[in-house]
Amino acid sequence: MKVWPGNPYPLGATYDGGGTNFALFSEVAERVELCLFGEDGSETRVDLPEREAFVWHGYLPRVVPGQRYGYRVHGPYDPGSGLRCNPAKLLLDPYAKAVDGDVEWDEALFSYKFGDPEGFNDTDSAPFAQRSVVINPYFDWGNDRPLKVPFHQTVIYEAHVKGMTMRHPGIPEDVRGTYSGLAHPVMIKYLRELGVTAVELMPVHQFVHDSGLIERGLSNYWGYNTIGFFAPHNGYASFGGHGGQVQEFKSMVKALHQAGIEVILDVVYNHTAEGNHLGPTLSFRGIDNPAYYRLVDDDRQYYYDTTGTGNSFNVRHHEALRLLMDSLRYWVTEMHVDGFRFDLAAALAREFHAVDRLAAFFDLVNQDPVVSQVRLIAEPWDVGDGGYQVGGFPPNWTEWNGKYRDSVRDFWRGEPASLGEFASRFTGSSDLYEIDGRRPIASINFVTAHDGFTLHDLVSYNEKHNDANGEANRDGESHNRSWNCGAEGPTDDAAVTTLRERQKRNFLATLLLSQGVPMVAHGDELGRTQGGNNNVYAQDNEISWVDWAQARHYDVLTVFTRRLTRLRADHPIFRRRRFVTGEPAGESKLPGIAWLRCDGDPMGEPDWGAGAARTIIVFLNGEAIPESDALGDRIVDDSFLLLFNAAAEDVEFTLPDAAYGQSWETVVDTADPLLAASTGVKAQGTVPMTAHSLVVLRRCY
Repeated sequence: MKVWPGNPYPLGATYDGGGTNFALFSEVAERVELCLFGEDGSETRVDLPEREAFVWHGYLPRVVPGQRYGYRVHGPYDPGSGLRCNPAKLLLDPYAKAVDGDVEWDEALFSYKFGDPEGFNDTDSAPFAQRSVVINPYFDWGNDRPLKVPFHQTVIYEAHVKGMTMRHPGIPEDVRGTYSGLAHPVMIKYLRELGVTAVELMPVHQFVHDSGLIERGLSNYWGYNTIGFFAPHNGYASFGGHGGQVQEFKSMVKALHQAGIEVILDVVYNHTAEGNHLGPTLSFRGIDNPAYYRLVDDDRQYYYDTTGTGNSFNVRHHEALRLLMDSLRYWVTEMHVDGFRFDLAAALAREFHAVDRLAAFFDLVNQDPVVSQVRLIAEPWDVGDGGYQVGGFPPNWTEWNGKYRDSVRDFWRGEPASLGEFASRFTGSSDLYEIDGRRPIASINFVTAHDGFTLHDLVSYNEKHNDANGEANRDGESHNRSWNCGAEGPTDDAAVTTLRERQKRNFLATLLLSQGVPMVAHGDELGRTQGGNNNVYAQDNEISWVDWAQARHYDVLTVFTRRLTRLRADHPIFRRRRFVTGEPAGESKLPGIAWLRCDGDPMGEPDWGAGAARTIIVFLNGEAIPESDALGDRIVDDSFLLLFNAAAEDVEFTLPDAAYGQSWETVVDTADPLLAASTGVKAQGTVPMTAHSLVVLRRCY
């Protein structure tokens, strides 16, 4: 087969209309073979002829999209020195834009025999390994472009590509659980009516199902086990052969953009699927182990691990950093995504031991003209020492606010002395973000996410019930800050059921009316349950999929959620761009925010510290928004009173005097979600508040 010298950049396989350029980085390699596979599975090996700056490259005329390929890297095998080249192992291209097939677990995928970890296994892994695929880079995007929805107007919906549509009766069976299923008009219509402006997709980079899970009849449902940072996961494509998943993913993004919905990807750059020193050799390990993985300094056969997965990606190495940045730019420029949520982002900041906000990765992101302009959301922790870094990321980053989740859960389950913390989180967590110049949008507020209880289970279970995972219920978080409202799991007790539904509405109303950016976990607005399982990472089945047939029983909750997103969209007072202050403003000279007791008088210092304090009135002054709209006009909104009763008993609230407003009307009542008995209230009038409820009043005059 004829091979031309080609070019060292771009890395990966690049089709130009006449042939394909192949380029692979490896500083440790002594020889690199490109392996091309025919439709019958036959393998043709071609030596890459050129080596430039440790990039091996060659150009093959007439190699076209759909071609399956891989690499065999010849070089030293000395695990004690961190070197693990083994030409018997077929390796995925780290820059592969598409991957064909699944890993078929076999001893051949490992560089040692199972009974002899110190030995060397030269069995060919090709029959069991995945193939990289040359893709067609051309796609008709039409007039698609970044949506640029102002972040303070954003409502994020965390979703799983497969779980969202696998049980949806309105979507054709052949596209359920796929990118096409998520882009189906029925699904897009639902998201738009819900008020969603961005979907945050759980991992869609090509991932591997762990061998241990496969042996137990399970799979890696969540996908936090990446092996390809450029390739859309082929298991989510309705037509994945020959790289078709790339076109299907792009079509999904285009359809969501046309509906005004942004696409944010949950990305896992902190580790890969190759695991620890006893893991398989699938890609990076066999190409250049010390470049791509962080090794233990004094014993380089072992991997430095702050991710809990066996390895950590080597953010101290220039080539690993280049791969991360190339991947991010690719997904923005070629796949048109609008941002990223970085799994265990603290691990990307560990150049040495401690988490460092001045780490090279953050510098590269900040300086990049493409990546720096999209949504950058950190999961601000990892499992290493000092890994919990909420509030500690650089100024252009936003963060999953774990303190918000914990505080809101504690408040509504009636934990003592939780009121002050709750107030801080409700108003945007200025204590975490204002000091370095960030604004309320730095706080991605959430009560539930994929990891943990669903909203329904949060109010239905005191304990996790993870027996289906086959780990004797030892996996998953044990301290959930949940409350079952009086019975564990399903119940026929009407009082318990009523309280649970009200608590769900309390959580959603708090979330969607807090300052910051709200994130709703998929199916929470539908009453989705996982039967008390708070760690469904391995449950690719009815336990984790959204049950759309059952969802009709929760129509009230769904309609209530839609009304909340509309209220937020209609009133900038609930989505301010700057932190609210108590400074007087407007004709009334009322403060921008006021904190009142349930008797209508201002909160005093002793009130905040009272262990039993579970009631509060929050006044939001619509005349005190020091912001302008797109035309430069000052924003003026309605004023609101929010009445919170997290007590276990009914409480009669008294509204403040007429200086705050002479007349008020109810717009939200979690005890009366359809507002069937709603009436107006005069200044200093009383509002009987049901136990565990929230009422929102709008000032009439």
